[in-house]
Amino acid sequence: MRHCDVLVIGGGIIGCSIAYYASKYGRDVTIIEKGEFVSGTSSRCDGNILAIDKDPGFDSQMSLFSQRLVDDLSKDLGNSFEYRAAGSILVCESEEEMEAAKRWVDRQKAAGLPFRMLDRQDIRQESPYFADDLLGGLECATDSTVNPYLLAFSLLEEAKKQGAKAWKQTEVRQVKKEENGTFIVDTSNGVFTADHVVNAAGVWTPRIGEMLDLSIPIEPRKGHIIVASRQQHVGCRKVMEFGYLISKFGGVRRVDPMTEKYGVALVFEPTESQNFLIGSSREFVGFNTKVNHEVIKCIANRAIRFYPKMADMMVIRSYAGLRPWTEDHLPIISRVEKIPNYYIAAGHEGDGISLAAVTGKIIEELINEKETSIPIEPLCFDRFKEKVITE
Repeated sequence: MRHCDVLVIGGGIIGCSIAYYASKYGRDVTIIEKGEFVSGTSSRCDGNILAIDKDPGFDSQMSLFSQRLVDDLSKDLGNSFEYRAAGSILVCESEEEMEAAKRWVDRQKAAGLPFRMLDRQDIRQESPYFADDLLGGLECATDSTVNPYLLAFSLLEEAKKQGAKAWKQTEVRQVKKEENGTFIVDTSNGVFTADHVVNAAGVWTPRIGEMLDLSIPIEPRKGHIIVASRQQHVGCRKVMEFGYLISKFGGVRRVDPMTEKYGVALVFEPTESQNFLIGSSREFVGFNTKVNHEVIKCIANRAIRFYPKMADMMVIRSYAGLRPWTEDHLPIISRVEKIPNYYIAAGHEGDGISLAAVTGKIIEELINEKETSIPIEPLCFDRFKEKVITE
């Protein structure tokens, strides 16, 4: 039987961040993962630290704080993780979207974020590959990009240097809490005991929660990404279509039925190796991670609409992953009041890379009973319980 102060369940980027911050601030940490570390959602995504796609106010301020933490990590961690703070842009294909973008920028600027509108000329300068009929867009100057694998492993390696222990191929079978407050966690690799437990299991968080009779409202939402090789330089930074926001928050777009069905919207991200990633899609199909070639074709067609010359470029591979979705599009980063010393850090959907650093920091602050760096009421687990009562 192995005892630790803090047991983190889940070895994706969220769990690795929690292990890093908790061990940095004096806690004896063990992190366990049912497969290989960083082999789930964190390995099937892009690597963006974005504020541009966050609701103005709390969401965007939380992202801005996470961006500052990642900037600090780029100096503090021993290993490089391909950090680039080049900003990002959203492009618009109609006057209607330009008007909506202007409202979005005005709200973000009022919340204190570095946003600005881009006109047709700005878009031309951004990339000669853009379609001629794009009207403009908007920019967030602080947005950055990382390699999610390398960031997660950099956090994990630093946590180990700070004394954290890491166990892979260690699947949780049962979690119990003794009357003295100790958690007993039975796994495929023996029994662990802990004073604090953090459930950071991504799409599997509800299954771990059920072991202590918790109902955690997180569902898997599938997303596809294409990796393509460039013949020429397409662009320096992250580009999304304004319709991505509409798709993300469940609005109605003027697109063909297939694009609507799979929630496809352009996401373009250049990598340090000078290839690029193209997304994105959103669909509820349970835990199915098989690549759907109809969705890939739809994503490719959407990319060609914005970058017509991209039609000649070669697809290297494609993959699909599951995003842990909550109905209000905010993660759960919270104590569980009815189970003292039990915490949830999950439900980030497509923002796990963006919000990994701030999530690790908040959980460390909760465990150490500090005042949190940002207000956390919108992230509390109890917000779902209250909603049920009021309906």
